[in-house]
Amino acid sequence: MNPSDTSILLIYTGGTIGMIENPETKALENFNLEQLQKHVPELEKFNFPIAAYQFDPPMDSSDMEPEVWQKLAHIIQEHYDQHSGFVILHGTDTMAYTASALSFMLEGLNKPMILTGSQLPIGVLRTDGKENLMTSIEIAASKDHNDRSVVPEVCIFFENHLMRGNRTTKMNAENFNAFQSFNYPVLAEAGIHIKFNNVQIHPNGKDLTLKPHYLLDTNVVVLKLFPGITENVVSTILTIKGLKGVVLETYGSGNAPRKEWFLSQLSAASARGIVIVNVTQCNAGTVEMKRYETGFHLLQAGVVSGYDSTTESAVTKLMFLFGQGFTPYEVREKMNQSIAGEITVG
Repeated sequence: MNPSDTSILLIYTGGTIGMIENPETKALENFNLEQLQKHVPELEKFNFPIAAYQFDPPMDSSDMEPEVWQKLAHIIQEHYDQHSGFVILHGTDTMAYTASALSFMLEGLNKPMILTGSQLPIGVLRTDGKENLMTSIEIAASKDHNDRSVVPEVCIFFENHLMRGNRTTKMNAENFNAFQSFNYPVLAEAGIHIKFNNVQIHPNGKDLTLKPHYLLDTNVVVLKLFPGITENVVSTILTIKGLKGVVLETYGSGNAPRKEWFLSQLSAASARGIVIVNVTQCNAGTVEMKRYETGFHLLQAGVVSGYDSTTESAVTKLMFLFGQGFTPYEVREKMNQSIAGEITVG
């Protein structure tokens, strides 16, 4: 690592990591980022500058909206040339959505962007926030022997694991290992040493030029199947005014009911230009629509495979593609292509 050209921008959006307990009310309140030094004095030991940008007021991640993703993309663009890496402090509940969205919006990214947070506030004695923050900064500053960033992509770091952002899902609200990347290997593991899984990391095209995209179309919906789902429910969802995309959460390897009314509803929606993407409800595994007859019927109804995509990634990818003005046909084509390492095709 060469300290002379290393600089990290720390962006605090909100979330548990940036909260302290009010000594009178015992309620958790957001603290000013300037107070971070008091709780994490170890930051002074880094031999490179760390700048800070704070959302005012800080946001609970449950209130996260696409407009905030656009704001983050603008912040990155504005500070891109001044810093060699970025660490975003973010609430855990929607972190995987934000990471997925930014992975699509920041075309040409060749610097690390690490999202992290904590399950316990950084002012609490047993907090996981301090280690998550310190390691995220170290990873964001890591360079290879060619002085290139080791991890030039959008990632989530949590509980000793660095994961590709658009492959990650929050799986636990209680334990410190809140996130998992079920269908893609971790990019790094932090123990005594940080061990990078270089084969799985995006190659660093240092000559890439950042090309941020800001337009998103939120006319998408998630339709989760369950035994007993009625035609009225499916019909109501598929006929929402202005609807453009549906993430269909199916069973197993992409299976769904073979009822005539169900397939008819899907066919009619597809014919109207609505893009329906098939993802599995299972934590791990991939959609194989040609494996069983039920999946084949979905193909005939115009449903496209989401392969091993997470729901968070599929939702934000649809928002991104429709936001760029692609036609339904083009969106279907691109949903079957990996544009930011979000799916494994073939």
